[in-house]
Amino acid sequence: MTNAVYSSPTGQNAILPPQTGLSAPRPVDTERVADLIGELLIAIGEDPGREGLADTPARVAAWWRTFLSPESAAAATCFTETSLSNQLVVIGGMSVWSLCEHHMLPMHLEVAAGYVPNGEVVGLSKFGRIAQRYAGRLQVQERFTRQVAEEIVGVIGSKDVAVAVRGTHLCMSMRGVRMEHARTTTLHTGGPFQTDTVFSQQFLTLAAGQWGAM
Repeated sequence: MTNAVYSSPTGQNAILPPQTGLSAPRPVDTERVADLIGELLIAIGEDPGREGLADTPARVAAWWRTFLSPESAAAATCFTETSLSNQLVVIGGMSVWSLCEHHMLPMHLEVAAGYVPNGEVVGLSKFGRIAQRYAGRLQVQERFTRQVAEEIVGVIGSKDVAVAVRGTHLCMSMRGVRMEHARTTTLHTGGPFQTDTVFSQQFLTLAAGQWGAM
């Protein structure tokens, strides 16, 4: 289950349905991107040949290539821990940048993931790599949250997973209503996080605590 809660200074909330996933981006044609950026500069009244802009198309194209080519997913390292029982593990403080696919403006996503180990624990860096990989594309926060959760489910082999994401969207901060302090929170839960109020509340408390420390 994925819930999306949009928060603004006025405290208005809305629940949105989950969105479908998409395949990973294809390789970036940097030469074509550079040409298009040069055309864009002309269209907005600039001279792409002037000092300061002469190398801008190539720089922008190189950035797109880097951003849309995140590090390949490595196999998860798991460690046997047979003595664990009903223990909640929360990994917070993960912070990634993505691009809103509606306006192609940045969104900053703070991620917290929780799971219940069953005989083994997952290497912590895996969670950050999953978040980075799904952030490195045109995205919406709701889909990103679900994709991260579903990948973790695949890694641990269980639906005992929760992922919470708090996002700052420049498409809302610097355009449209221009509400600089607006934040969007999304939550995807499975297993005991849906049925056990103690696990759910513990996860949300720890996730919110991580956000407060950032």
